Amino acid sequence: MRNDIQSVLFSEEKLAEIVQSIGKRISEDYKDKNLLMVSVLKGSVVFMADLMRAITIPCSIDFMSVSSYGSGTKTSGVVKIIKDLDINLEGYDLLVVEDILDSGLTLHYILELLQSRSPRSIKVCTLFDKPDRRTADIKADYVGTVVPDEFIVGYGLDYAEKYRNLPFVGILKPEVYQKEMEN
Repeated sequence: MRNDIQSVLFSEEKLAEIVQSIGKRISEDYKDKNLLMVSVLKGSVVFMADLMRAITIPCSIDFMSVSSYGSGTKTSGVVKIIKDLDINLEGYDLLVVEDILDSGLTLHYILELLQSRSPRSIKVCTLFDKPDRRTADIKADYVGTVVPDEFIVGYGLDYAEKYRNLPFVGILKPEVYQKEMEN
């Protein structure tokens, strides 16, 4: 698995530093609010687990699973809800937690859906922002860091459901996914 990594972009230590910084800001911004963190599975599960432990105020959590990528490298443009939220959103200040914001198409769909459920507020937190790939008009309220337009894996991010368990974030060697791109 590690042999498929071209280079390490963020070490475990750097990721922990980024998460602590975001957690501190969220704790300050939401201290008098009814925070509900919504993790968009599967990619954000590692980030969500670390982020909620970095938040020092009471919060609730829930999970949503959507599909738009399959095992490929490009979005399909069609969003399918695999697992919906269990909590009624009225009265909550929602924070949608994403691993990476690239095209923004999936997140745009999710935000429209969640807004229709009457939460008090909705904001977006993403560990990684890849603005070079953005096609939807969307911006995160909390960004861990901006990443280059490279295929990154680890710390929850995958390629074909692999590499999520790497404790760091690395750039995947192009030859690992190029065959699919040629088809």
